[in-house]
Amino acid sequence: MIRVKLMSILVNDQNRARRFYTDVLGFSIKHDIPVGEAAWLTLVAPDNVEGVELLLEPTGHPAAVALQQALYKDGIPLAQLYTEDIAAEFERLRAKGVAFRDEPKTMGPTKFADFDDTCGNLIRLVEG
Repeated sequence: MIRVKLMSILVNDQNRARRFYTDVLGFSIKHDIPVGEAAWLTLVAPDNVEGVELLLEPTGHPAAVALQQALYKDGIPLAQLYTEDIAAEFERLRAKGVAFRDEPKTMGPTKFADFDDTCGNLIRLVEG
């Protein structure tokens, strides 16, 4: 059986990402291990500490920078995060200053809203 245990999000500033993903989005740090100028920095949902880890991975390779910038420029989210109540989460995050591209939208059975993570990415918040 294959499982997802870790998912990477490329970030152009790991320290800013650490603050945004913990202080604003509410993730908890699981690992913060210095590795040269960066860190092996993984986060988890506070109510699921043994769940999938989110690795905030620095864009250290030129191809990673180019990919991140191209996706952002074209309005394509790098990753999707999930919530049970998008309306409530949208209001909570907007009150914390999160820059959403638009109000939540419905596409088929899915409700979603895209936001800027302040670290070079659009992230899609999905109700589900």
